[in-house]
Amino acid sequence: MFSQIANFFKTGPDAPECKMSSDELNKTFKFRRFSVFIGITLGYGFFYVTRLAMSVVKKPMLDAGVLDAEQLGKIGAILLTVYAVGKFMNGVLADRCNIKRFMSAGLMISALINLAMGFNTNFWVFFVLWGMNGWFQAMGAAPSVVCLSQWFGKKERGTYYGIWYVSHSIGEAITFIFTAIVVSHFGWRYGFATSGILGLTMGIVLLFLLADRPQTFGLPCIAEYKNEALPDESHESMTLLQQQLLALKYPAVWILGLASALTYVARYGVNSWGILYLQEIKRYSLIDAGAIMGVAPLVGIAGGALSGFISDRFFGRNRHKTTLLYGLLQVSSLAVFFFGPPGHRWLDVASIAVFGFAVAGTVAFLGGLTAIDLTPRRVTGAVMGFIGFFSYLGASAQDWISGYFLKKNIVVVNGVDVYNFDTVIYIWMGAAVLSLLLAMTVWNVKPRED
Repeated sequence: MFSQIANFFKTGPDAPECKMSSDELNKTFKFRRFSVFIGITLGYGFFYVTRLAMSVVKKPMLDAGVLDAEQLGKIGAILLTVYAVGKFMNGVLADRCNIKRFMSAGLMISALINLAMGFNTNFWVFFVLWGMNGWFQAMGAAPSVVCLSQWFGKKERGTYYGIWYVSHSIGEAITFIFTAIVVSHFGWRYGFATSGILGLTMGIVLLFLLADRPQTFGLPCIAEYKNEALPDESHESMTLLQQQLLALKYPAVWILGLASALTYVARYGVNSWGILYLQEIKRYSLIDAGAIMGVAPLVGIAGGALSGFISDRFFGRNRHKTTLLYGLLQVSSLAVFFFGPPGHRWLDVASIAVFGFAVAGTVAFLGGLTAIDLTPRRVTGAVMGFIGFFSYLGASAQDWISGYFLKKNIVVVNGVDVYNFDTVIYIWMGAAVLSLLLAMTVWNVKPRED
C-alpha cells in the first residue's frame, strides 16, 4: 500500500521532447508558468486559513470554558512541532514529487481536519487532530518553492519568491477579518467550519492550476529554456538524498535556520496571541481586534512582494542588506505596538501595519530565499524543509511557553480572569532582536551557483 501511495505522488517520467517553434514554446511556458504561480500563491494562502482558525477562536473558547490558556498553548504547540518535523520530511519528499497531487492532497486533508475540530469539545481530541493538521500543513511551503525552482529561472527567482510569499498574508487576512466576523456572529465552531470549507474548495481548484515538472510535458528544463548554465554534473554519481545531505552541511544554512526560528517566535507570538492581547490589554472587541490584526497581513503583501524585487534590483541579489532593513523595522514596530499607550487606535493600526510589512520581508529571507540562494536548485525542497524545521520549532516553543506564562500570570478581578502579557512580550521582543543579530553573521557569505 505504501508503494502505491508513493507511486501516486512521485513525479512523472520525462516525456519525449515536443517539437515546436520558439513562439509555441514561449506560449506554452507562459501559460504553464502563470497557472502554477497563481496556484502556489493562492494555494499556500489557504493553507494559512486552515492553520490560523485557532487564533481567532481562542477567547470565545476561553469564555465558554471549553479550554484554558495553557491547553490552547499546548494545542498550538503540537501543530507547530509536528509541522516543524513535517516541513523537513515533506521538503525532502517534494524534490521527488508531482507537486500538483502532493500540495492539493495536503490542503484538502487539512481542511477536513478543520471541519472535524468544530464537532469536538475534548482537549485530547483537539490535541491529536491539530497535531495531525501540522503534518498536512507541511505539504504547502516546500512544494511551492520546489515548483518555483522548476518553472522559474534563478535571475527571476527572488522577484517571484517575494510575490509568492505574500500568499501567507492573503491567508492571514482572510482568517483575521472574515473568520473573525463569522465567529463573532455564530460562535467558535463555525470558525473551524469556515476554514474547512474554504480550504477544501481551494484544494480542488489546485488540481486544475498546478503542474508537474516541465520535462514531464516534453518541455526543456527551466535552465535550458532561460539560457542559464545547466546544473553542475559533478555530483551526478551521488543520489538525490546524498546531495540533499551535502547541502545541509553548509554552516550558513544552520545559522539562517536558527535566525529564522527566533523570528518565528516573534511572528507567531503576534499571530497566535495578538487578537487575545488586543482584547485583554487594549479592550477591543473581537471584530475590532480581528480588523486591526488583519491590517498586518494586508500590508505584509507589499512587504513580501517587494522584498525579492528590492534585493534583486537594488542590491544585486544581496539578501543581507535588505534583511537588515526589514529586521530593524520589525523590532521598532513591535516596541510601539506593545509599549505604546492604550486608547490610540491609530497607533495600534500603524505599528501593526509596519510589523506586517517588516515581518513578511524578514521571513521571506530568513525563512528560505537566502538559504536557497546558497545551495543548488536540485536540493531546494530539502533546504527549504530544513529551514522550516528550525522555524517552526521556534514557533512551537513560543506557543507552549506563552500559554504557560499567560495561565501562570492570570489575575482575577471581580471574578473575571485577566491575562498579564508582560513576560511573553519580552520573550517575543528579545527573540526578534537576537534573530537580527544572528542573521548579520552571514553577511559575507556568497550565493552558490546551481
